[in-house]
Amino acid sequence: MLPMVHDKYKSLYCFLNLTVTLIMAFFWLLSCFAFIGFSYGCGTPAISPVITGYARIVNGEEAVPGSWPWQVSLQTDSGWHFCGGSLINENWVVTAAHCDVSTADFVIVGAHDKSLTTELSQKSMSIAKVVTHPKWNSYTINYDVAVVKLASPAQFNRYVSPVCLAAAADYFPAGMKCVVTGWGRTRAFPPERPDTLQQAVLPLLTNAQCKQYWGNKITDIMICAGASGASSCMGDSGGPLVCQKDNTWNLVGIVSWGSSSCSISMPGVYARVTELRGWIEETIATI
Repeated sequence: MLPMVHDKYKSLYCFLNLTVTLIMAFFWLLSCFAFIGFSYGCGTPAISPVITGYARIVNGEEAVPGSWPWQVSLQTDSGWHFCGGSLINENWVVTAAHCDVSTADFVIVGAHDKSLTTELSQKSMSIAKVVTHPKWNSYTINYDVAVVKLASPAQFNRYVSPVCLAAAADYFPAGMKCVVTGWGRTRAFPPERPDTLQQAVLPLLTNAQCKQYWGNKITDIMICAGASGASSCMGDSGGPLVCQKDNTWNLVGIVSWGSSSCSISMPGVYARVTELRGWIEETIATI
């Protein structure tokens, strides 16, 4: 019930009431715009990466926690990390076909130190479906890509957000410096596996340059990076090779194969996302 107001104060009362209402509406709209501004677009980490140069995953450079928010760890039900992957939207992860992910495995999002199951930023998510590229060939390691559907949507925050997929028409020239991330071995033999997420800066190679190392094993569905004193290694498989374009990080490669000794003088080989984006988008749109 409204308080009794003398006639001469009614106009003033109404004016003040309207003013308060307008102020409240303004702050409501402001909060809405703030919420929209805080949405998580692809390829734009809320926490900026710090990249110092040609450090290596082999012998390691630790990433800034949360600076690669699309990086996921694929783990067995016992908590064993066996591959990496990249979150491309709230429902789907891209990884390598050779990782042989199953619905019994788990996707860990938001992790930095994977040994800390109490890490507040990370969450273990069940898998609803895994789809492997129909042309995947385990002998030639061609079309080494699979998509993993989460059983429930990932909640985006400053530690969890998607990477952009490189478009089919995008051009990433040889010599361009890109970044590979993962929890793979920091030394091949004897094996050492880091608990914290590692990163390495690698230059891209043309396929002609890559064939000087790997011969005809290199196909148009592959892209090479490295041979520069840095290397990805076992356990990094399925993880992202990202390149920055117009201030946005794009998934350009998926860690696929390379030197069995993780040689830092040999290029690593990645599934080429510009050639695979069509299949990825078609697949996630129909399931």
